[in-house]
Amino acid sequence: MKKFFLHVTLIITLFTFSAQAQNKISVTNLQCEMLNNPEGIDVVQPRLSWQIKSDVNDVKQTAYQIMVASTLENLNADKADLWDSGKVTSNKSVNIIYNGKKLGDRQNAFWKVTVFTNKGEIKSTENAHFSIGILTYADWKSTRWIGYEKLSKDDSVSQYSRLSARYLRKEINLKKQVKSAKVYIMGMGLYELYINGNKIGDQVLAPVPTDYTKNVKYNVFDVTSQLKEGKNMLGTILGNGRFFAMRQDYKPYKIKSFGFPKMALQLFVEYTDGSKDIIRTDDTWKLTTDGPILSNNEYDGEEYDARKEMKGWATTSFDDKNWVNARYVQEPGGFYEAQMMPNMKIMGDVKPISIKATAKGTYILDMGQNMVGWLQLKVKGKSGDQITMKFAESLQADGSLYIANLRDAKTTDVYTLKGEGEEIWEPRFIFHGFRFVEISGFPTKPTLDNFVGKVVYDDIKTTGTFESSDATMNHIFKNAWWGISGNYKGMPIDCPQRNERQPWLGDRTTGAYGESFLFDNQTLYAKWLDDIKYSQTQDGGLPDVAPAFWRYYGDNVTWPGTYITVGDMLYQQFGDAEVIKKQYPSMKKWMVYMEENYLQNDLMDKDKYGDWCVPPESLELIRSKDPARLTDGQLLSSAFYYQLLTIMKKFAVIANADADIAHYDDLTTRIKKAFNAKFLNTEKNYYANNTVTANVLPLAFGLVPENLIDKVFQNMVHEVEVTKNGHISTGVIGTQFLMRTLTNFGRGDLAYKLASNKTYPSWGYMVENGATTIWELWNGNTADPTMNSQNHVMLLGDLLIWYYENMAGIKSNPETPGFKQIIMKPDFNAGLTFVNASYESIYGLIKSDWKKTKNTLEWKITIPANSSAVVYLPTENASSVTVNKQKLAQFSSSYKTEKNNIVLTLESGSYVLNVK
Repeated sequence: MKKFFLHVTLIITLFTFSAQAQNKISVTNLQCEMLNNPEGIDVVQPRLSWQIKSDVNDVKQTAYQIMVASTLENLNADKADLWDSGKVTSNKSVNIIYNGKKLGDRQNAFWKVTVFTNKGEIKSTENAHFSIGILTYADWKSTRWIGYEKLSKDDSVSQYSRLSARYLRKEINLKKQVKSAKVYIMGMGLYELYINGNKIGDQVLAPVPTDYTKNVKYNVFDVTSQLKEGKNMLGTILGNGRFFAMRQDYKPYKIKSFGFPKMALQLFVEYTDGSKDIIRTDDTWKLTTDGPILSNNEYDGEEYDARKEMKGWATTSFDDKNWVNARYVQEPGGFYEAQMMPNMKIMGDVKPISIKATAKGTYILDMGQNMVGWLQLKVKGKSGDQITMKFAESLQADGSLYIANLRDAKTTDVYTLKGEGEEIWEPRFIFHGFRFVEISGFPTKPTLDNFVGKVVYDDIKTTGTFESSDATMNHIFKNAWWGISGNYKGMPIDCPQRNERQPWLGDRTTGAYGESFLFDNQTLYAKWLDDIKYSQTQDGGLPDVAPAFWRYYGDNVTWPGTYITVGDMLYQQFGDAEVIKKQYPSMKKWMVYMEENYLQNDLMDKDKYGDWCVPPESLELIRSKDPARLTDGQLLSSAFYYQLLTIMKKFAVIANADADIAHYDDLTTRIKKAFNAKFLNTEKNYYANNTVTANVLPLAFGLVPENLIDKVFQNMVHEVEVTKNGHISTGVIGTQFLMRTLTNFGRGDLAYKLASNKTYPSWGYMVENGATTIWELWNGNTADPTMNSQNHVMLLGDLLIWYYENMAGIKSNPETPGFKQIIMKPDFNAGLTFVNASYESIYGLIKSDWKKTKNTLEWKITIPANSSAVVYLPTENASSVTVNKQKLAQFSSSYKTEKNNIVLTLESGSYVLNVK
């Protein structure tokens, strides 16, 4: 596997600078709405951001000047005809709101920034770009939706839906020289776009999924270089995706379906003489369903017959006399929106490690890694030879595929050869979660060189690395990376392999926070909050799955509460206040709905799933039946609702809804009183039936009376350390707060034991049993096969947060969200002897690399420019500390001692700290 998967991808420098600062300070990563040079956004006052990169210490921005122009020529001439901010005295370099002339439909904007720092002025010589999309429904009105809403001879509407891909083409004649051209496309469920035979863009499985009755995403491409004066050919292939649902007319009370694939497209052309033209979808487009993609179904796989390939179908030379005219069809119903996050992409390759023949004449291919994507094959054979590839995560004892956990997902690709030399094929409109592939029908003896795994997830960069002295923890981190990336599919899904693959809210309540250290997931989760908002019922209810492809509206606290906790993550990790302002009314509506319907006697009496996936008393069970292991549902929902109220109080300030604060204060006071009256055993100092979850939630949320905090904590420690012999006993809910709570109350050593355990139940037990991702169950190798997903992330809980914030010491100060100031306070005594971690924050790269021996600690720190860090050193003896080989007293006089630590504030730069 390529090393880039586990290492930070450094941002390419975009600028050169004056001689004063050359090779010292640069401005990088200019972004609009946290996207690089986005086309077709629908935000008319977008937020602009940049990073300052420096190899000198103590660089602070003191002011900035943004210039935005309608053309590149204007910008290069310093003619900011859209906006010149002037010199603004500010240290803010993230999320600066555009405040220039009103931006309209299809507006182009080119921009650059001059940054003033305490080290001098940095004048950029290059620039960034964004464009506005189509802002009004009326502008789409004359663009008709087209498709073909009939079945072909081998199609079926059934539990195992089959539908061939739709191929569409349109010849256009551009009679003038093209100056610029952009395509605006909505292709439901999935599309590929071609111009003159060439695929446009490197995206796959586009666009991102939504509830298409609520909102439909359009993508925009600059296609100027693909067009020429004269005849040109536009072509699209439409796949099914989530639109033509994987299970048609099967449990319609539960599973949504949206109809047959369809599309709407505009090609907007500007000619060199200043005139403009718009080519739209209409019934003059030609269409066929008789192409090589016979079926494409996310659960069941893709079938491709290369004998039916139509060479040159997307070029002007192709004869389409046997094609039919496309039909006008009903629009999906949802409002049209710009897609404000990247599409999926092939992000890397995996080469298989072995291939073995079976007794029945098939072959088992082992990728060596449970991955998500598909398999590319290379083959030579006769016309009509048919290769079948069935995908699974593991093998049975006899070496055959283990498929019981796939439920009714067929997970099978079929390729029929055309018989013309070497053929290279990979599917277009599906993905699989797999490590093993059963190959049958291969015309010769296959070798490893015949196959390459294609890794597919959202086109977002890896932002975090982590390595420590504990090999088990390192392996868990790698498994987490693979599990998280594989389940990013335009929305966060629960698993990639069986007949589910749904965006369950409860899986990401805290998980999204930990994931944010590994991936730049801001735009993904901002989009997901919109999905949740759109899924809200008129009376305020929220589902457990959003978009609500499954109609699971049962009301709950711990699952839908993710709507609020993910918003808090976006604010804490990325400093995104606008997302809070946008979502606050819907969040409040849900909180009021739950209060009015389920708050009884000041306790929230609504829980649906309990502490899901507690380690059961038997290795064969999915869920525990032992009451001593299960936590009271009213305790879970009341504690969680209390915590959500404290977050909403913070949100009310951000959203200028101060009038709501008094109500939140009143509710939290009442719930805390009722909670302790009902659940706190003041004689034995524990909550409810004394599960670890029952105790960790009130400790983490501040519900425990101050005089009993230590006693409740010590009781919880006894349950973990003695009763459970230093092992996990929590499910999805308790595990979200376990590691940080243990460490914050002084038992980082016990948290480390949980993190490094190799015996059941533990994350290390998964590793010891061959896991290369994270399981759905603590006993995922022995429990009921139908619940044995081997690629879930929900049981990570707060483990990754603990890795970064408590072991590496990389934490955003809540008072200055988005890592404007970093709190660097590793637990050096938890049990590790070294940690080397990095995180690419919105301000730049943060590094924490510490090693300790019996008598010394060496700690290398990197703080990004225009940021700072509060650093905790494990000593009160200043004479034992050096910073960059200087005695602490010589380096700085602004430090203090606090609870056996020296607390030192460091400005940006690189430092080596030594403590004897």
